[in-house]
Amino acid sequence: MADSLAHEGVVYEIVEGEPPELMGRNLRAGAYLFAGGTAFFFLCFLFAFFYLRALDNGGMWKPKGVDTSVGWGTAVVACYVVSALLVRLGLADHRATRRRQWRQKGAAALLVGIAGLVLQAIAWTHQGFGPADGGFASVYFGWTAFLFLFVFGTMYWLETVLATSLRYRKIERGGPPPGHASGDPGRPGHDIADPLSLVRPQLATLSFYWTFLAAIAVLAWILLYLV
Repeated sequence: MADSLAHEGVVYEIVEGEPPELMGRNLRAGAYLFAGGTAFFFLCFLFAFFYLRALDNGGMWKPKGVDTSVGWGTAVVACYVVSALLVRLGLADHRATRRRQWRQKGAAALLVGIAGLVLQAIAWTHQGFGPADGGFASVYFGWTAFLFLFVFGTMYWLETVLATSLRYRKIERGGPPPGHASGDPGRPGHDIADPLSLVRPQLATLSFYWTFLAAIAVLAWILLYLV
């Protein structure tokens, strides 16, 4: 469809040239809204934890034998926290125009985050109970499973930002060829001025959200493994 539009004389100048600052502000606003939605989502598990724990109907909140492994939980959450910290340090490098260092930290953050996901999957298999073994078990598996999905999505987000920076690392100063970043070879210009300038605001919003999600993981670790 892009080729057909390109050959029908579409005046691309009308829709192109959007300032990157506008998209940067949109990304920040989107990250704040997404973080708010995430907080309300996990608030359900927080409420369920304290509500079911207070009721303890028939002593089925946490029956005998339903105990989580502090070692596995600590390893998982440590990976999440370290990954979020590496992304924040990578953002500082990017702001200081140390692009190579940011990519190194970004790649390390991606690997550590994926390691946390793998450890979480292994941890589930080492638990001696299932999601139907009382209220605590249900909250544990529900909370950690959805946290797994949110972290997986965040790792995908990190991978896309890192891949963009790596792909255009040799032409960062001049930017990609006109229209290249839009995926439409028929376009004589960019959708926005200097598409690579969005790497930093994307990284900033990613760092904010990943830190926020890691904080939720720490809260889950305290309640599910220590309390």
